[in-house]
Amino acid sequence: MKRKPAIEDLLKVMARLRSPTGCPWDREQDHMTLRRHAIEEVYELIDAIEAGDDHEMAEELGDLLLQVVFHCQMAKERGAFDFEKVARQIGDKLIRRHPHVFGNTKVKDVDEVWANWEKIKHAEKKGTRHERPSALDGIPKHLPALLRAEKLLKKARKANLLADVKPRRKVSKSALAKQLFELAHKAQAQGWCAEELLCDEIKRRERALRRQEAR
Repeated sequence: MKRKPAIEDLLKVMARLRSPTGCPWDREQDHMTLRRHAIEEVYELIDAIEAGDDHEMAEELGDLLLQVVFHCQMAKERGAFDFEKVARQIGDKLIRRHPHVFGNTKVKDVDEVWANWEKIKHAEKKGTRHERPSALDGIPKHLPALLRAEKLLKKARKANLLADVKPRRKVSKSALAKQLFELAHKAQAQGWCAEELLCDEIKRRERALRRQEAR
C-alpha cells in the first residue's frame, strides 16, 4: 500500500497535538511563545551544516519544519492562513522572482539576478502596507547586533548614503577579530553589554542615515 506524502502525515500529527484531546503543552502555545524556538532551531541547523553531519542536518531541518507547521496550524485555527497557502505563496514568489528561469528575461551574471529580484520585490510591495519607502527598510530588528550593523551598512552604501571606509593601513582578519573580541571584553569590564551598546549605536546611526536620505 502506497503511503501518503510525509507532509500530509506531519500536518495531521500537528493538528492532533493541538486538538482538545492532544498534548497540553502544544495546546497552550501561541505564535509569541514559540517565536524564540525558531531562532534556536536555525542555530542548531547551522551547527549541523558546519559539522558536515548529514544525519544531524536532516534532524534539524525536521525541527525547523516543525516550527513552520506549528505556526501554520495555529493560524489555521484562527482562520488566518494554513500550510497550503504558505507553500503556494513561496512557490509563486520563486517563479515571479526568477524570470530568467521561468520567463524570457536574460541575465548575464548574479548581480543582474539580484537587481531583478529587488526590482520585482519593490513592485510587489508598492502601494501595499508592506511597501518599503526607505532604502534602509527591511532589516529584521531582532538580528544579532553585529549582523544588523552589517545589513545597515550594506543598504546605506547601496543607496549612496555612506562611503566605503578606506583604512589608513591594512588590517588582517585575525587582528580585526582580536579587536572585536577586546571591545566586548572592555565593555564587560565596565559592566556593560557589548550587544546592547551596539544596538543603541545602530539605532542612532540609522536615524541619522534616514534624516540624510530624506533631504
